[in-house]
Amino acid sequence: MEKLLISNSPHIRSNSTTKRIMIDVCIALLPAFLMGIVYFGPMCILIVGLAVLSAVLAEFCYKLIMKKPMRVILKEFDYTSVVTGLLLGLNLHSTVAWYLPILGSAFAIIVVKMIFGGTGKNFVNPALAGRIFLFISFSAIMANGWATTSIRNIGGVSLTTGATALGSVLKGNFDKIPSNLDLFLGTGIAGCIGETCKAALLLGGIYLLVRRVIDWKPVIYILVTGLWTVVIKGFDFNYFLPSILSGGLFLGAIFMATDYVTCPNTKIGTYIYYVLLGVITAWLRVRTGGEVVSFVIFVMNLCVPLIDRFVVPKPFGYQKPEKKKSEKGGN
Repeated sequence: MEKLLISNSPHIRSNSTTKRIMIDVCIALLPAFLMGIVYFGPMCILIVGLAVLSAVLAEFCYKLIMKKPMRVILKEFDYTSVVTGLLLGLNLHSTVAWYLPILGSAFAIIVVKMIFGGTGKNFVNPALAGRIFLFISFSAIMANGWATTSIRNIGGVSLTTGATALGSVLKGNFDKIPSNLDLFLGTGIAGCIGETCKAALLLGGIYLLVRRVIDWKPVIYILVTGLWTVVIKGFDFNYFLPSILSGGLFLGAIFMATDYVTCPNTKIGTYIYYVLLGVITAWLRVRTGGEVVSFVIFVMNLCVPLIDRFVVPKPFGYQKPEKKKSEKGGN
């Protein structure tokens, strides 16, 4: 008699596996990682490498402490910890202290992922939680020391201070920010390793779309953020492109807000999820004058169970019952 295997829903037979999907995500993140190395130098390899290595080791160590055999650990390895470390590393700037990616990855894997049951059981995106943990615990280090990309900008205005051009955009200082082309390519801009080159992130998003790892819905998040910023700023469409091309919106929308575990289970719920992400991101950006993408996605991850509770899918084969004549007002 074969051993009965019990797994989480949905129970769908498919060639797609967690391991294959995570490998695709790693491939999709490579362009942004490579552009980070080109723009910020070889230090990016150390930061991202430490984040990935720490995430993988944290998962292995936790399972060993739980007395799992090594052969089982190797068999269960599905590259989710690699993706977590890669995302965390790309969300850090190139001059952070070497121990931050180690601490952030350990927190993300052990506290957010493994303690709650491992892959598929985390209630928020682990990489996001790791970044927020670092931001709260080491705010002075995380907020200072931003490097500017080494390749000179095209449009003639170079941003030399601040985390990104977002602050200048939200203040309406368009003469002090790089051109939209510079914002898209990431030239002459200060920011995190993986967020500056939107072209590289878009290329990774297209790859995931072709591989059917994600669908087009993250575009809703990006567009709503830009349009709601325009509305808040008195319907001034000069804010649209700079607001979506500044900061970490592309990185968050394509690679973090799309986490299978922390997204709603219904199509309507997913639309609500992305629209609320865009509205809240735009509103908080304008109110705070800084980047809030990580915090907004984190909060919306916590709200997903509430969305799933009130947006319930119709059962397969459901047919609306016909009303009786007496209910229609007949005799």
